[in-house]
Amino acid sequence: MDSYFQSMMPPQKGTFLKQLPSFLQPGDTVGVLAPASRLDYEEVLPGLRVLREQWQLQVQEGTTLRLAHHQFAGTDEERFQDLQAMLDDPSIKAILAARGGYGCSRLLDRLDFTEFRKNPKWVVGFSDLTALMAHLHGMGFASLHASMVKLFTKAGGELALESLRKMLFGEQVAYEVSTHPFNRLGSAEAELVGGNLCLLAHLVGSASDLDTAGKVLFLEDVGEYYYNLDRMLIQLQRAGKLRYLAGLVVGQFTEMRDNRDPTFGQDAYEIIQQHVSAYSYPVCYNFPVGHVADNRALGVGMPVQLKVGESNVTLSFPLPQST
Repeated sequence: MDSYFQSMMPPQKGTFLKQLPSFLQPGDTVGVLAPASRLDYEEVLPGLRVLREQWQLQVQEGTTLRLAHHQFAGTDEERFQDLQAMLDDPSIKAILAARGGYGCSRLLDRLDFTEFRKNPKWVVGFSDLTALMAHLHGMGFASLHASMVKLFTKAGGELALESLRKMLFGEQVAYEVSTHPFNRLGSAEAELVGGNLCLLAHLVGSASDLDTAGKVLFLEDVGEYYYNLDRMLIQLQRAGKLRYLAGLVVGQFTEMRDNRDPTFGQDAYEIIQQHVSAYSYPVCYNFPVGHVADNRALGVGMPVQLKVGESNVTLSFPLPQST
């Protein structure tokens, strides 16, 4: 049965992911690469120092950190080879993206996960990395939606960086955020999925389509027109992605744009509120996740406890046992 029809069915209870990659320990080796857009190698050096000097990790630098082909960090072939080599290498315990941009979905159908299945590892990133993380989720593997290496030392991102460190090293992670007028009260304990809205809409109907039924979904985006945000939510709604959620976490929708005249007439949160108004699951707005410095780490495919109350919102990850 394909993912579209699965998403239209009532969710199955208790379908949490049972296995996670091993948590990191000082001295472990991690890989850093650029699977999508190009970057200036100098921009990633402060983040590499964090990994080596503060977190005491060995770092294997991908060739794509220094490559460029038009807007990409190398040709499709070069980026594929870099990512495939890290997926295959059993000594690498995590793969961290240096930046996002665009390009991951161009690689998905070529990747071979045979060796990865034998030695699962954390894949870390956000934005365009949503495509790879959704693909991994469909295969049964967890990943970390979190800050990328280029952004590790960005001002205002200290809590985000620490949350990633805790997630990677298997420490307890829990967030408390303030309320929002659009919040819908309630609680949920379910698997967490989500990421960049544009990418999730892009994946609908593909082999990397994300199954959201019975799960807590989180969404974020950047630089979209309001009418396009509306269109992407309609795409998710028509595909059954919003109907059977256990809960919804609405992150940051930054640098949004409007038509000059006439305007769309609603902002991002008003658009989202309208599209989920028919449902009863809890909804939290203004969560610190997205294209902002304070981009808290979230475990895609990990069980989460969401409580949307009158005075605050809490989202916590019960400490699981990794493989």
